[in-house]
Amino acid sequence: MTTRYRCTSCGNLTRFDVTSTRRTRAFHHYTVGGELAVEDEQVLEQTVESVTCRWCGSGSGVVELDGYEADAGAGSGSVAPPA
Repeated sequence: MTTRYRCTSCGNLTRFDVTSTRRTRAFHHYTVGGELAVEDEQVLEQTVESVTCRWCGSGSGVVELDGYEADAGAGSGSVAPPA
């Protein structure tokens, strides 16, 4: 399930800077030439440290939408940034 956000300061639903820490397990496959391809990556743990609105720069006005709000807003597109 994907997390959706909304900025209460400007109404943004589509552009956010998300800083997070992940702990993953992945299969590293090296070619004979030494090039790496990461395959079968699994996220074991993820912690979101901060979310900031790309339009207005607010970090305090960003809220996580619950399932109902996220579904209702999914087809509506984005709200225009303030002038």
